[in-house]
Amino acid sequence: MVDVVRGPIADAEAVLGIAGAAEAADGIGPLSEQFRLGIAGDGPHVLARGAGGAPSGYAGVVVPPAGGPGAAEVVVAPSERRRGLGRALVTGALDLVGDGGTVWAHGDLPAARALAASLGLTAVRTLLNLRRPLAGLDPVPAPSAGVTVRTYAGPADDAAILAVNNAAFSWHPEQGGWTGEQIDERTGADWFDPAGLFLAVDEQDRLLGFHWTKVADPAAGLGEVYIVAVAPAGQGRGLGRLLTAAGLEYLAGRGLAEVELYVEGDNEAALRTYTRLGFEESERHVAYALR
Repeated sequence: MVDVVRGPIADAEAVLGIAGAAEAADGIGPLSEQFRLGIAGDGPHVLARGAGGAPSGYAGVVVPPAGGPGAAEVVVAPSERRRGLGRALVTGALDLVGDGGTVWAHGDLPAARALAASLGLTAVRTLLNLRRPLAGLDPVPAPSAGVTVRTYAGPADDAAILAVNNAAFSWHPEQGGWTGEQIDERTGADWFDPAGLFLAVDEQDRLLGFHWTKVADPAAGLGEVYIVAVAPAGQGRGLGRLLTAAGLEYLAGRGLAEVELYVEGDNEAALRTYTRLGFEESERHVAYALR
């Protein structure tokens, strides 16, 4: 019913079409950015095909650069649901992610919860999507003594951004352990704007933290707090709030109406910061694993 493909698949556009149809049907995208980009990559991929050999469902698998358990995301074409494809794709993906690997359910929809329960999977991680309007922002607070906020100056900043990112997210299964490839991929993306990458530096121009913003959906007027990272040396100086506020002001100046961000459901410190900045929960994404 499903095949494992190692290496690029020939039906990447068809899989993206399935993801688009599922988003239209469910009101939420089934694949995150990392997995959408991975459709054109080397995989591994788990592919289901319907009549005539056209793709009817897909599971992408990502294993962290440092190894260890991976993660999977799954989508089934709305017209092909309730035929056992979801179960087959999840089972095939679990065979590839390794012990402790997870399968994401974006939106944690009732059908996904039912399938997880039937397979004996347990919710092990929750990722929240928070949103707020970009109208009525509070003024950007003044930086503490010795701190300056500037914008991205080019590739000369990349090594410091990479170091701060990996220090701030050393615990994070996707965001931690980046290499220069992840930085290059994002600074080379069509959406990247150097004026929207804010860096907090000390008097020697050493990076203390950064806020990488993104215009997530220009047509919908939606911006994103893409990454906020503060180095251990910058903790306790209000840099997270300062950098976030500076980025929000920039996104509002772009004429956007709303901003979103993603935060771990158990990151109480970050949730307090974002709640004070006026964010509220919009979506809930849950990772399931065999336990």
